[in-house]
Amino acid sequence: MAHATAQTRPLMSWDIAPALLVCLAAPAMFVLESRPLGYALLAAGVLLALLPPIRRASTAPHLARDLLLIGLGLVCASAIHLEAKLDDLSMLAFTLALGGAVVVPYVVARYFFHDHAIRFPWRGGGRWTGWQWAWLVAVIGLGWLILPYYFITSGVYRNWPVVDDANLIARLFVGVGAVGIWDELFFICTVFALLRRHFHDATANALQAIVFVSFLWELGYREWGPALTIPFALLQGFIFLKTRSLAYVVTVHLLFDAVVFLVLVHAHNPGALDHLFLV
Repeated sequence: MAHATAQTRPLMSWDIAPALLVCLAAPAMFVLESRPLGYALLAAGVLLALLPPIRRASTAPHLARDLLLIGLGLVCASAIHLEAKLDDLSMLAFTLALGGAVVVPYVVARYFFHDHAIRFPWRGGGRWTGWQWAWLVAVIGLGWLILPYYFITSGVYRNWPVVDDANLIARLFVGVGAVGIWDELFFICTVFALLRRHFHDATANALQAIVFVSFLWELGYREWGPALTIPFALLQGFIFLKTRSLAYVVTVHLLFDAVVFLVLVHAHNPGALDHLFLV
């Protein structure tokens, strides 16, 4: 019998419980900064998915296996503390930990489970439409209006290191862009894609947003940052569903992050970019 599609599955079902435990491991690790609690939640979620009642309730096979893949990525990402730093050792640690969070689930899925659920569809649905180009312009405008006020009035720009020379500014530019690309590779193409095999699109999107927002919290988007990052995470999932294009969601993210980069330079160097922003 054919399995239900992500659009026709119910918004709520019993097999959400183990997935929720796995996704709640992210705030445990990255918001509460309790790695042991996070690992315990990961283990509990995977084990719960193996119980017969959950296995019978699942609308697709291999829920425990897919949750294990998400857990492997989270364990890799949690191997370091995610405070933004720009020295060589810290940037190398970021590269290894975050790279592992994408590569390890992909390799395990493809070569151990012989599964192709984790994909990176760069072109997706073909040429970009008018609304897609309009949204890119809107992203820049919204970022210009909102981000300076958020970073500067809340003081969260201090969660990023001072960038007061050309070398540090260049490192910040590379770091912000690289993390933005990684966000889409892991949260959308890995976490969201795996969850969509088992749950309604809206449910899978909400679950991936828990993981997405928790990571951004430890990275530095604190204070009232979730009021921005929650809608952003949900919109990125929704846009990916509509476009099927990794290139497009990465472009959206990089445009937003370009504004983040300029705001951080502006905040750490008063007077340097006053002509660009209202705050």
